[in-house]
Order: sequence, then C-alpha cells, then structure tokens
Amino acid sequence: MAVAPSTPATADQNATGQQTAAAPEQPAKPQPPAMVKTQVPGYYRTMVGQFEVTALFDGVFEFHPELLKNADKQEIDKALTHHYGKLTGIQSAVNAYLINTGDHLVLVDAGAGQLFSEDKQGHMMENLKASGYQPEQVDTIVMTHLHGDHTGGLSNKEGSLLFPNAMVYANKLENEYWLSEQVAAAAPPEKQMFFKLARESAVPYLSAEKWKPIEPGAEIVPGIKAVAAYGHTPGHTAFQVSSDGQQLLIWGDIIHSHAIQFNRPDVAIEYDSDSTKAVMTRKNLLKEVSDKGELVAGMHLPFPGLGYVRSEGNGKYSWVPVEYTPIK
Repeated sequence: MAVAPSTPATADQNATGQQTAAAPEQPAKPQPPAMVKTQVPGYYRTMVGQFEVTALFDGVFEFHPELLKNADKQEIDKALTHHYGKLTGIQSAVNAYLINTGDHLVLVDAGAGQLFSEDKQGHMMENLKASGYQPEQVDTIVMTHLHGDHTGGLSNKEGSLLFPNAMVYANKLENEYWLSEQVAAAAPPEKQMFFKLARESAVPYLSAEKWKPIEPGAEIVPGIKAVAAYGHTPGHTAFQVSSDGQQLLIWGDIIHSHAIQFNRPDVAIEYDSDSTKAVMTRKNLLKEVSDKGELVAGMHLPFPGLGYVRSEGNGKYSWVPVEYTPIK
C-alpha cells in the first residue's frame, strides 16, 4: 500500500506530533531619546538686605592669552594649565545684574546682545524673562562702561529700544569719550569699531531723551550709588548696592581672567584704555573688598559672578564664589 510522506515537525509541533507553545516574540528595543542639548536658564538670585539681586547670564567670550599684558607667555601658560588642567584659551563670562529694590527695577549693564555672535552671547533677555521679569518693567539701567559686550543688549538691530520704559545712566567721562565722533575719528583704525558699537547702542535712547550722564558718588536710585573705577575705560564705573546694612559691589570689568588676575593683579588686558590706571584700580579694589569681606559681582567672572575676594598675602588674592543656596 502507499505510504504517506512524512511531514517535518513545525514550530508548534514536536517530533511526536504533540503541540507545543510558540516562543514569545521579543519586544522591540526602545530607541533612546534624542539629546536635549540645551542649558538650564541662566539666572541666579540672592538677597542684599531688602533688595533682590538676580544675576543674568548673557553668554561667553573666549580670548587669546596674548591679550594679557605684564606677564610672560610661560607664566601665563603655567597658570592656565594649573587652573584648567591643560593649556587653553581664556573663557570669560558676560553677566548682567537685575536689582529689585521694591520701588525700582534696575538693570546693571545689558550684555552683548547680537553684536558679536548669534549663539555664544545675547541670552540676557531670555534669561531675564525666565527669571520672572519683563523688559518693560525695567525703569532704570546703569552702565559700568560702554564697551559693546555691555551695551549690545540695549537695542535690537533695527534700533528699537529693548527696554522702552527705562532711563539709562552712564558716567559723564564715558559719554564724552565713546559717544564723541571727534574722539572716534582720532582713534586708531583698529579701535574705531568700539566707538561705533557704543554710539549705535546709545543713539536710540539718546533720541528718546532716555540717556543721562552721571558723576561718581551719584545715587541713581535709593541704595545704588556710582563709584569711580577708572582705567579699563575713561569713565569705568562700579555700583555700590546697599540695603539694611548689607552691601554688594558690582565692579564691572575689574577682572577679565579669574585664573590669572586675582593672583597677579598687575596683569592688564589689551582692552584697557589706560592699563596703568586699570592695574592701580584693581589693586585698590581687591584690597578694599577683601579687607571688608564685601560681596562682589563681576561682569566677566564665572557665572553667576558673585563671591568674595580673599587676600593670600604679598598683594595676591583668590576668588571664593558663592555656593548655590535657597533665597533667605
């Protein structure tokens, strides 16, 4: 008789013809999420007496060590290697500070805006908004000086006021120098860009009659006083913030490289208008704030740029940054 051909066992049938359970399918491996690659909002808040102070991060610059003066290359390279673990360019933050006195909302400097880079600077406005404020609420702006990395955030490329309800205050000497077309015309060609940037940032406020000159010692609003800190620019100005017996000195551009200039206050930078005077001012201020144990803020110190100066003796100092802490 005919014999039926044998049938191979299937996945559901063993060799004896008995049914078996199919192996479960393995779930597809989930795809990892894409990297976010955005930084947290750049603001940090502290109290000075009854005043609320908010540090605002605008961005960073990187400048070449050769811009530093009064120290040889080997010494600078050694210090940078010691600080960063390798020889590198010098990163310098760009900070601004927002002070709510209860009666006034005061902005100290405005960052670089979009003058130099579309991504590395120009974040002050978004961080101001992230911190809970709006530019229309700022009624007073005080300028430490008129370099573009401090004025660029005042207006946009179309010349519109980014702080429409604010009056801007800048040192009289600073105005007479940077806003003068005659002074600019007499400057070396490589320096004329600095004058152009200052004028372009100031003109919208000048045209709206919202730009006023000040002298050292002037109290801009109660509790915020202008302090001469000349040298980096002709009218470079610090601002003393005082409330309930507590003080903060916002010192502008006294330090550009924390890795170098605290230990070597005699090191100047190419951007100084008068390097001799800038060095003298730096030495005097470092001694003063270290002796007093005063809180300071710097536009080019690592964000949030708030901390204390400690004397290490022999005219050398170190930087003690604030630690992240809740508002008290």
